[in-house]
Amino acid sequence: MKERALGRTGWKVSEISFGAWAIGGAWGQVSDEDSMAALQKAIDCGVNFIDTADVYGNGRSERLIAKLKKDRKQEIIVATKVGRRLPQQTVEGYSRENLTQWIDNSLRNLSTDTLDLVQLHCPPTALYDRPEVFGILDDLVKAGKVRYYGVSVEKVEEALRALEFPNVQTVQIIFNCFRQRPAEVFFAQARRKQVGILARVPLASGLLTGKLRRDSTFASDDHRNFNRQGAAFDVGETFSGVDYDIGLAAVEEIRKVVPAGLSMSQFALRWILMFDAVTCAIPGGKRSEQVIDNCGASDLPALTPEAMAAVRQIYDQKIRPRVHNRW
Repeated sequence: MKERALGRTGWKVSEISFGAWAIGGAWGQVSDEDSMAALQKAIDCGVNFIDTADVYGNGRSERLIAKLKKDRKQEIIVATKVGRRLPQQTVEGYSRENLTQWIDNSLRNLSTDTLDLVQLHCPPTALYDRPEVFGILDDLVKAGKVRYYGVSVEKVEEALRALEFPNVQTVQIIFNCFRQRPAEVFFAQARRKQVGILARVPLASGLLTGKLRRDSTFASDDHRNFNRQGAAFDVGETFSGVDYDIGLAAVEEIRKVVPAGLSMSQFALRWILMFDAVTCAIPGGKRSEQVIDNCGASDLPALTPEAMAAVRQIYDQKIRPRVHNRW
């Protein structure tokens, strides 16, 4: 497992890390035993960075990670997110009282005195006009509750605004073969500011695994069932905002350029790692075999210019007109 620098934190993190949404909830049923096995396997494979949030399973994901850290001796850096406990997303909801309460809850769930990295969890765009919110985060750092902070965003424009705040260490953004705009607009600016980039939804909610079919079904508590039209949260979080059937067709085109011996997931993750500005991709995993396959992407040789060009052409023809300027 190769590592990359995480912004200005001084940490080196595994370039394939672990996204812990699926082990918390909203991806169908998963047992704590299977979740712990997936987490343990990630560490076995060299992962040292885990991304979670306070709302994933209402703290379940954080508590499982706390158990993992108790079981393992090596350093495991944990990034969590706060802000989605609000009944409605408003800038006013990101108050000192709420931020402190959310962080205190995560401290308890993670059984720690200081959170490694706290990210605002896709706050409203208008929050970037309120520097006092970042001042509150600075105070929480000074109080010792938080080491570093960053943001998770829906839109490239929000990512660019986040760079204006000098103590933002990381930006988490959707980036994959179906969401390429960040590389055009944001990455160079983030590198210049030495801000780490966490590539989330790297497999487009499973589309880029190549395992989904037109007749695939999803449980009622899986967001790939209930959020296809954005009923619960931003539609871009589900299949990267790509129409399911169009996504399946694009996957079949990409499959033609995947080298022999690579899984579709490995190819999609290695594609992300071709961009030096990216610190890490954070695929989820409910089963150990998924984690092993994902982590294998770090050890692969660079993709050829021809493969990169082919993915770009598929994106330009099938995906760009539908998603590029939306996020």
